[in-house]
Amino acid sequence: MPKISTGRALLTLTSLATMSLAYVADWNETHIYNPDWTSHAKFHNAQTMSVGAALGLVGLYALWMRRGAWSHSRLQLATGAASLYWITQLSAIFYPGTALVDPPRTFAPQPALAAAILALNALAYVVESRRIGRSTRQRRMKPADLSAVGSSSP
Repeated sequence: MPKISTGRALLTLTSLATMSLAYVADWNETHIYNPDWTSHAKFHNAQTMSVGAALGLVGLYALWMRRGAWSHSRLQLATGAASLYWITQLSAIFYPGTALVDPPRTFAPQPALAAAILALNALAYVVESRRIGRSTRQRRMKPADLSAVGSSSP
């Protein structure tokens, strides 16, 4: 089993959020069951939910697969997969005719939620990247090098 660390734990949480929060927010009468939406609009909503689930799964796979050593490349893949959905969600407001919510609603949690998850992903990346760097340096030192650290030579 791969080592559970702070960075991996945070990325696991954000990957799980990426997989599931669109279903929590959209599997209801305001989105996928909205009788006022066209079938094609529902298609794109379903596509968005599926993309979130797929990106979350890619992130979890990169974090916890057993093949190969835990590395900066896998950390980058996991962080990217856990971040892409939220980056694209933030960019969606710049498309013509889009809105964060439909009336009568006025509260739009998307920007704050996306910013929080992206901040957690950045924190996880920094923490885990430093841990990987320390662990790589320790593996590179030979036992003879470690014993020489504690002794002094004339």
